[in-house]
Amino acid sequence: MDKIASLKEILEQDAKNAFARYGLAMEYAGRGETETALKEFAQLLADHPDYTAGYFMAAQTLAKVGREAEAKQQLMAGMECARRTGNQHALGEMQAMLEEYSR
Repeated sequence: MDKIASLKEILEQDAKNAFARYGLAMEYAGRGETETALKEFAQLLADHPDYTAGYFMAAQTLAKVGREAEAKQQLMAGMECARRTGNQHALGEMQAMLEEYSR
């Protein structure tokens, strides 16, 4: 069974499983299925608004396809999440990515 099928099976049993939802989004992103990946990231963040990595990876997915304005929005939301949850490492990574857009 491939990874996507395995992750979907987990989500059928537990639709709010953050690890499986994030993994599914990452699998789609890795396959270049941007819109599907972004839908999965959106669902992840709707269910788990403090899942900081979701914002960062959604921003990277958007940046990869040249959707800079949307990537910036994800980064700003992710930075707020990182501050709220005290995740300084993620905050620094997202700030660095945002600064790249300012150059």
